[in-house]
Amino acid sequence: MILGAGESGTGAALLAKKMGFDVFVSDLGAIDPLYKSQLTEQKVLFEERQHSEVKILNADEIIKSPGVPESAPIVNQATKKNIPVISEIEFAARFTGAKLLAITGTNGKTTTTLLTYHILRECGLSVGLAGNVGFSFAKQVYKKSYDIYVLEISSFQLDGMFKTRMDVGVLLNITPDHLNRYDNKLENYIQSKFRIVQNMDDECRFIFNADDASIINNLKFVKGNPLQLGVSVKGKSGDANVYYNGSHLVFGSKSLAVDELPLRGPHNYLNIMCAIEACRFTGLSYEQIFHALNSFRNAPHRLEFIAEVGGVKFFNDSKATNVDAVRYALQSFEEPIVLIMGGTDKGNDYSLIENLMMGKVKAIVAMGIDNSKIVRFFESKIPVIKSTDNIADAINESYKVANKGDVVLLSPACASFDLFRNYEDRGDQFRSRIKDLKSEKDKNLLLTL
Repeated sequence: MILGAGESGTGAALLAKKMGFDVFVSDLGAIDPLYKSQLTEQKVLFEERQHSEVKILNADEIIKSPGVPESAPIVNQATKKNIPVISEIEFAARFTGAKLLAITGTNGKTTTTLLTYHILRECGLSVGLAGNVGFSFAKQVYKKSYDIYVLEISSFQLDGMFKTRMDVGVLLNITPDHLNRYDNKLENYIQSKFRIVQNMDDECRFIFNADDASIINNLKFVKGNPLQLGVSVKGKSGDANVYYNGSHLVFGSKSLAVDELPLRGPHNYLNIMCAIEACRFTGLSYEQIFHALNSFRNAPHRLEFIAEVGGVKFFNDSKATNVDAVRYALQSFEEPIVLIMGGTDKGNDYSLIENLMMGKVKAIVAMGIDNSKIVRFFESKIPVIKSTDNIADAINESYKVANKGDVVLLSPACASFDLFRNYEDRGDQFRSRIKDLKSEKDKNLLLTL
């Protein structure tokens, strides 16, 4: 039985069918036509807009998509009947002998995963990209055999993993997120993240953020004696073997000047160091890795430089949907910042970035249906605050208040669903309108010459 027919569930269904299982897919919502056609083509039985309890609860095993919560009634019923409920990652791992490099954390997972994959591919290794980015892991295993898989793993996927052994596990950070899925207890979320090291032995490697107290204080969860490697952006310490010294990333006798890196900001320095050390596990030299790093370009919506208009630089960080992600973005700039933020608030505590903003942000342009929380919190702290309810006005107001040499940064700290389909839609609209603004200003400049 497979619960959920998105990328994860469909991939699991295709692999299960290929491996000779009797497969049935059930989705409580409507199934996307793309996935429906893939299931139909492979003669996989499915249902949508319902869960047929008699069929589901007669399963030998259930593969649960990450979007289906543990608290879902059908999952609870299966658990009471002692039917194993696993994740698609756990299922797919049974059918490959490849090395598994897994990356998790509250923020930075996608960047680090894409970077790791890019380096390995540029160095000519046989590598697949899967998990929360690209195809599902099961679909990758179904389609093609690789020597290595780089996996972006969420806590929801980790919760359904029991026997899988990751050869390399990277834990970037742990900050409060998705706590509604963990009884609103941070300690439950922390334990979920540490499942990335379960089943590791002394042939495995665990790479972690040595600056993160939630990680350092819970290293007790590491069993099996993997090689542990701490990474820090605060300099060398007892917990950090690899570190940023203020100008270079230091890897023992090797170092890399941050001025030469394709990504900016201390949070990205940590992502890069973790990716490099994950790649080292495959036997690549630092020289090979450094060379491959030069051609990397980050995924959209993550501190993505859009354009410079009239001396003002515009950056799209629409993926920053929580306060901690905004903190990382703010630390990436020395220039004065006009910050576009707002949307669907997720219980944000803006005091966590208050001091940092007061030192860097010259103006806030709030963009949302309800901006009252942002305006109330910052009205006596930030010199200029504008309130808007659409992307066009937000950009216009930002450009008006910005001076040559400033940065206009879209880093919302909020979900996007009040005005947009998702964070990608928000970032795409931002990018499109900035490019229109640049074309308009360039045209006007030509007319005056």
